[in-house]
Amino acid sequence: MSVIEVTDLRKAYAGRPAVDGVSFAVEEGEIFGVLGPNGAGKTTTVECVEGLRVPDSGRVRVTGLDPVADHERVAQVLGAQLQESRLQPKLTVREALELYAAFYPRPVDWRPLAERLGLQEKLTTRFAKLSGGQKQRLFIALALIGDPRVVVLDELTTGLDPRARRDTWELIEDIRANGVTVLLVTHFMEEAQRLCDRIAVIDKGRVAALDTPSGLIRRSAGATVISFTPSTPLDDHELNTLPALVALENKDGRITLSGTDDTVNAVLSLLARHHITAHQLRVTDATLDDAFLDLTEASA
Repeated sequence: MSVIEVTDLRKAYAGRPAVDGVSFAVEEGEIFGVLGPNGAGKTTTVECVEGLRVPDSGRVRVTGLDPVADHERVAQVLGAQLQESRLQPKLTVREALELYAAFYPRPVDWRPLAERLGLQEKLTTRFAKLSGGQKQRLFIALALIGDPRVVVLDELTTGLDPRARRDTWELIEDIRANGVTVLLVTHFMEEAQRLCDRIAVIDKGRVAALDTPSGLIRRSAGATVISFTPSTPLDDHELNTLPALVALENKDGRITLSGTDDTVNAVLSLLARHHITAHQLRVTDATLDDAFLDLTEASA
């Protein structure tokens, strides 16, 4: 069942398209990622999903409801952590949690949530005195306090240290395990690769690709990377004739090749023919970073 449906969504500012025909569907219980360069239209898209912006045209539905026409009903099933948010400076963490809990008929108990997000010792601290990472964790808690069926997280772990980031990832995985659907907007590729079931790459207001993280990586031109230091020098001309070769770097005697499994097999055969030993041999798969760069550069 599709919990979020976006069909041919369009939104322009001063005559310039920010979102230009975006379509995707998010299934129930899925963590769905939205990736894209700055200014690609990601935040405008999710703000239309949240009902914070009115589309120029197209169709958006959240649990079958129109986020604009049915805004109050959507607010009861959708929680949101925005890219930029503010609270009254003198409001304490406890007061913010209690206030937001009062907005919902069946809120979760905010105390375990505050503890899980490392806010337990900050309950009496005023918002203005929180660090950037602490504010981010508070906004995540506020997005989840209404026990939403769907949660939108925009730049989820911006400002968090590595330990807090991984703790937050585990929290999101637990939330999904409890049946909550997550729409995640991020620039952090490791985050998207770990958490997301599927990802829409948005570039210049359009969906450049939609697939699983592994599917996007397989689309990368250099899906496999092999690096080694040869025991004797290799002729770059021979390396450049390898099948499916995408990139070649020969730096200080260390060779790095990007291509496919065919490229790896061919270079190993080449080394064997010349009786060359490959020292510190490494073969790795491409990452989501590589796939993202390929996709967005292709549409540049």
